[in-house]
Amino acid sequence: MPTIVPAAARTMTLLEVFAREKRELSNSDLARLMDLPESSCSDLLHTLHELGYLLRTARSRRFYPTARLLTVAKEISASDPLYAVGAEACELLRDRTGETGLCGRLENGVVKVIALSEGRHALRYMQHVGDKLALHVSALGKAILAAGTPEEAARQLRLKPLRVLASGTLTDLAQLEAQVERAREQGWIWVENEGSEGLTAVAVAGQIGGETLALSVAGLTHRMRDQRERCLEALQEVKAIVFRKQAAEGATREQPATAAASSSQSSSPASSSSSRRGTKASPPAEP
Repeated sequence: MPTIVPAAARTMTLLEVFAREKRELSNSDLARLMDLPESSCSDLLHTLHELGYLLRTARSRRFYPTARLLTVAKEISASDPLYAVGAEACELLRDRTGETGLCGRLENGVVKVIALSEGRHALRYMQHVGDKLALHVSALGKAILAAGTPEEAARQLRLKPLRVLASGTLTDLAQLEAQVERAREQGWIWVENEGSEGLTAVAVAGQIGGETLALSVAGLTHRMRDQRERCLEALQEVKAIVFRKQAAEGATREQPATAAASSSQSSSPASSSSSRRGTKASPPAEP
């Protein structure tokens, strides 16, 4: 059974202290803020200084993180560490429903697809990783908006033009905000014929590592209607596996760090733009 490594937890707490304080700190400052013995804090600072993650001022002998930490973080994020989590979630959704599973994040008023698993049907919803979808017709996007505040949803919906893409497209801001609010109340959103005729998606959202992501199931409208409950059930099951597990793991990681610091219709999912076998539908109104 894996156990928490106190030294690792203390290291992360130390970096969080620097992020919060936004200033150079001495060994005694950090020991006090982390509630650690100065000797233990000194060893930790010495290690990070020797590894190049901290610098030390010549006169005051205070510490501050170097750019090396930022460089490492950028290299890690460049490969999008959420892809693996999203890809597995999409596969689970595909296996449970037979329809296309998608995972997306919000980026400046549009939805970016970060993972997907194509459905098993000859006629199926198709996109590619990296595609950007119009927020006002995307189940993924609206699920993410529903996970945030009404104010942020209103702001995001005003960042891009609201173009009519299909018979179900909503372009009235009051209607869109009401749709997001219903999704917020019920915990999921169903989007039908909004981004493309004959396509429907249902989506839920949750957090991984502090970032809100959405998962959706998308397919032909008649099939989605026939297995509406099945799709909703699959999404809730996968949401519990992906988001709650991540939250639990995050809480487990934070617990020792905290101890060190203190003791030491409405809605719906998927990108509503679509496509048929072998022919990828144009992403919904991506400006």
